[in-house]
Amino acid sequence: MKADNIRLPFQTPIAARIRGLASAAKRLASRALPTQCALCGNLSQTLLCDGCDAQYWNEPRLRCATCALPLSASTLRRERDDTRAHCAACLESPPAFNDTLTLADYRAPLDTLAVELKFRARLAAGEAFARHLHAAFEDSDLPAPDLIVPVPLSHVRLVARGYNQAWAIARPLARMLNVRSDASVVTRVRHTSAQSRLDQETRRRNVATAFAVSGDVRGMHVGVVDDVMTSGATLDALARTLKLAGARRVTNFVALRTPKD
Repeated sequence: MKADNIRLPFQTPIAARIRGLASAAKRLASRALPTQCALCGNLSQTLLCDGCDAQYWNEPRLRCATCALPLSASTLRRERDDTRAHCAACLESPPAFNDTLTLADYRAPLDTLAVELKFRARLAAGEAFARHLHAAFEDSDLPAPDLIVPVPLSHVRLVARGYNQAWAIARPLARMLNVRSDASVVTRVRHTSAQSRLDQETRRRNVATAFAVSGDVRGMHVGVVDDVMTSGATLDALARTLKLAGARRVTNFVALRTPKD
């Protein structure tokens, strides 16, 4: 056998060897340097320890299929020929979006993850939200979207924060769903006041003309991703803008939902 037909270890392409070494170093570091669970503080090699990860996601709550508001027996309504539950508000005055999928209420301790993601750039929380939203979608009967977009930030807020927390969830979620994601299809063309400081009616007016669609969404089912849904005014305005641009269906994927406005 000729010597040039023998492939020795040191002849492995340099790039492949570097990738292998980097991967090995990453595995070693994860084992040698555990971090703290973001919720309970116990040592963990991932964002959440196994106990917290199993306990806090996918609350067994009956929710409105349209807006994901928690329902009680007194607020539950059903449309004719629809076995899904709805709140009275969505039946009386339907929003522009069709469905909302959420993981849990915005309350302790999961609200900590949303705060860490939004204000402290803990992007691993975005990946965790995406992973559990994907699992929740797989357990639902919702149709798959054609496109995933994040709720956009205004240019002013994006520059100040340095990143869009909704995109930190949307991008990995789209990858898990095996659909296209695009952060440039929808833009926020008007800087608005923080919604948390406003009452419900003012929130609606605040975002009514805040968005614009720059891509082609005609005939598409668009999945809109956000970290927290409070009144739904922002998501309603965005869905309305998408449908005026030709989208046929809009489904919200939100990590956490406030129980009441």
